[in-house]
Amino acid sequence: MSTITAVLAATPSPSPTSTVPDVDVTPGVAGFIAIALVAVVTILLVIDMTRRIRRTRYRSEIRERLEAEAGGDDGVATDEPERRAAEDGRADVGDDTERG
Repeated sequence: MSTITAVLAATPSPSPTSTVPDVDVTPGVAGFIAIALVAVVTILLVIDMTRRIRRTRYRSEIRERLEAEAGGDDGVATDEPERRAAEDGRADVGDDTERG
């Protein structure tokens, strides 16, 4: 154990010898504005993507309903909502009372 201690004591630890002031290496106001702009754009893109996905899903559901009505569906309940719920992993597919 004493040899490990001697080796650790013999190796010099590096000391910071930077001659550049810290003010010169910080991003400053321009960096903050750039990162804030990227964050705002990212949030807006996520909101837009969510709206587009929701709109596409609703259009698909309406198209399926219209095809079922036009296909001569006699009003007999099928397992369509349960099948869609199983595919989507959602339990509220057949419930049209709440849209948000």
